Amino acid sequence: MFSVEVNPDARASVLVLRGDLDLDSAVQLREAATTLFAGPELPRVVVVDCAQLSFCDSTGINCLVVIYQRLLAYGGLLRLTAVPGSVARTLRQTGLDQVITVHETVQEALDAGDGVPGAVGGTVSAARADHERQLGDDARSRAAAAPGGATRRRSDA
Repeated sequence: MFSVEVNPDARASVLVLRGDLDLDSAVQLREAATTLFAGPELPRVVVVDCAQLSFCDSTGINCLVVIYQRLLAYGGLLRLTAVPGSVARTLRQTGLDQVITVHETVQEALDAGDGVPGAVGGTVSAARADHERQLGDDARSRAAAAPGGATRRRSDA
């Protein structure tokens, strides 16, 4: 069983993930993210607490990438905390650990503040955003090229 708890904090929106994040349960994370981005004020920082996450497949990783991209589009930040070993390994293999910050605890992620190197007036500069976007594109390309990669050609279906 999977659940997502949304805890707004003065410094960030915290999503607490519990259980197995997979194809069947990813809709709950998508819905929580949609709610965050539908509000009158967009979150500057989203912290995803993975301390109680027992499993995460490629669908779950994709949800995290989509949240990252939504935040990046307007200069927001995604931070993951207490990432289980198997998920941390996937982040390293795909290069996502180079663009999504991982912290040991939620408190550490919150204490990191909402600043970003290259930020100007509370938003990420265009050059920094372009750089981050390119890193994300490179990571997705590596994931797709890996054996059993994230994408399949239509002829393989």
